[in-house]
Amino acid sequence: MGGSVVPVEAGFLNYVVREPLGVVGQIVPWNFPLMFTSWKMGPALAAGNTVVFKPAELTPLSTLRLAELMAEVGFPSGVVNVVPGFGPVAGEHLARHPEVQKIARS
Repeated sequence: MGGSVVPVEAGFLNYVVREPLGVVGQIVPWNFPLMFTSWKMGPALAAGNTVVFKPAELTPLSTLRLAELMAEVGFPSGVVNVVPGFGPVAGEHLARHPEVQKIARS
């Protein structure tokens, strides 16, 4: 990820450097679970973050299978994690966890 130059007054230089946040929690809804998982995961990983997914309790299998495939192709352990469970328990714990730097939900 590259930085960009922000236009400012002559004689000054401002620039933006994007850095990873760390752990990104991602809560995926039941409708279109694979699509939402990919939309959330791609940008987070491309920015250098690790991901913890909480798929909807009604449709966890596509997200679990995607995580299996990622492990098979060589993603390092702990980069993509899936925590299935009910929203009021697993989702709330993920959202309140002090080491989760950002929550993405749909």
